[in-house]
Amino acid sequence: MEILSSAPPGPAGRRRRSISRGYLALFATVVIWSLPSLFQFYLLRYYDVWAQNFYRYSVACLAITPFVAFRIRRGAPLLDLRAFALCLIPSLPNVVHQIAQTVALFYIGPGVYAIFTRSSVIMTALLALIFFPEERHILRQWRFQVGALLGLLGAVGVFWFQPGSNTVHVAIRGLLIAFVATSCWALYGVLVKRPSAKLGSVRSFGLVSFITSTLLFPLTCAFGNVATPLQVSWLVNLILVVSAVTCITTAHILYYVAIQEIGVALAQTLQLLCPLGALLLSSWIFHERLTVAQIWSAAILLFGAFLAMQMKPVATTETAENI
Repeated sequence: MEILSSAPPGPAGRRRRSISRGYLALFATVVIWSLPSLFQFYLLRYYDVWAQNFYRYSVACLAITPFVAFRIRRGAPLLDLRAFALCLIPSLPNVVHQIAQTVALFYIGPGVYAIFTRSSVIMTALLALIFFPEERHILRQWRFQVGALLGLLGAVGVFWFQPGSNTVHVAIRGLLIAFVATSCWALYGVLVKRPSAKLGSVRSFGLVSFITSTLLFPLTCAFGNVATPLQVSWLVNLILVVSAVTCITTAHILYYVAIQEIGVALAQTLQLLCPLGALLLSSWIFHERLTVAQIWSAAILLFGAFLAMQMKPVATTETAENI
């Protein structure tokens, strides 16, 4: 009679489980990151731009706090003033991004915005070339040049050819707001590289979420309605909490698990599936439709982003969740 061995699995078995865990984390992130613009678009009916972002980030900060405390208990250094200063720099463009992306939803639907924001891959790469001189050789690569051009043309087309654009003035204003939002997200992706490397993803995000919430609070007091949670139904508040915990905190953690297990290149490439999920859900829930010109523009944008991502600038690996 054969005796079954209870010996632990070898390196190959552990590697297979690691890859499987990475794929599960990645596909969970793709699903989750199809949702942020839909949540924000829905919440605009009840929360103003300022209050929505302040409370979403405050909830995300509370949700990440136990993970930060766990890391510190496991021996990670305490967060000090130097760490605070390190995370303050990327938090500034993050605040602008959060406000601008919500305002952009007054001009375009959540599905269209999810497509438009994929151009941040190209913008992040361009900023990486500025901040990291060793990567400037990428600018001479034809894939990056063609991808950047196609991405830019596709982004403009997705926005410009939307149905119901009443005037060129409104279209240009909305395009500029969406461009500011995407540019600030790309800048955040580059600037967060240093604190993430020094502090780790969980502790750096915990501090960034705290600083972002702190900066958004006086803006909400000045321009928004800080008492909104008391004036809306419990269901609306629950939706805001769910959006913050899933789309900000959970997605951030899962994305870094995916990067560690299966690598940055594949993780970045499959993020291009997010707009498809967002568009399908927006079409079902909000009855958003694309024109033929927008569909072609979206295809051009996503193909351009795919080409540009083949260059894999180091800083693009740091962009995490529609944070």
